[in-house]
Amino acid sequence: MIRIRMIALAALAATIGFGIAARAADPAPPALDRPQIERIVRDYLREHPEVILEAVDAFKKKQEEAELTDIKKAMAARRAEIVSDPSSPVGGNVKGDVTLVEFFDYQCGVCKSVHGMVADMVKSDGRIRRVYKDWPILGPESMFAARAALASRKQDKYVAFHDALMEAKAPLSDQTVFATAKTVGIDIARLKRDMNDPEIAAILQRNFALADALHINGTPSFVIGNVLVRGARDLDSMRDLVARARKPG
Repeated sequence: MIRIRMIALAALAATIGFGIAARAADPAPPALDRPQIERIVRDYLREHPEVILEAVDAFKKKQEEAELTDIKKAMAARRAEIVSDPSSPVGGNVKGDVTLVEFFDYQCGVCKSVHGMVADMVKSDGRIRRVYKDWPILGPESMFAARAALASRKQDKYVAFHDALMEAKAPLSDQTVFATAKTVGIDIARLKRDMNDPEIAAILQRNFALADALHINGTPSFVIGNVLVRGARDLDSMRDLVARARKPG
């Protein structure tokens, strides 16, 4: 659809340009009917196909600039919700000088692949406050795992359970989730009851709305200081973002 619109815009620009040139040569050019206009536009685009690419590039750039503006506004307006929502689990150094926020899904292979790296960075640094945003976007199994993880907070087991779910190799069926919960000492009967707490559904709904406001389009995604990172990064890049967040101003 975007490509079609861009072609139409380019064609319109070409037509306007031709019209201006024609008026400069002849103050009263003869009227052109639709087939003549279409032929002129078609011939022009055949001779100058770069016009289409330029229009597409310009449109993409404009979209990207508008999205970046929206993200910056959302980051500022929803700062408290991003870093200090009391319903979001917190790990690392709860009094750390830099907050790292992660949006994740327990079935996300990339989330699993960087989990150990992020955990080690938080531990070795010692001054990073980590905020967990459960964002189950990969189906019912992801939703079930997220509900279980959030319910485990009532047993003070969230971080341990989160780590175990990220490290789980088996597909996240209900049975796998409960079996994993047992390995970190969670009372399964209580967990099942707590998973039905309406507040869990409300937390997940807020996380989805926040991700949408920030134009997050996949997991994992991070907010480090005032920077939004969509997708995984290597250890050096993550450390650099933490260092930048520590700089005053």
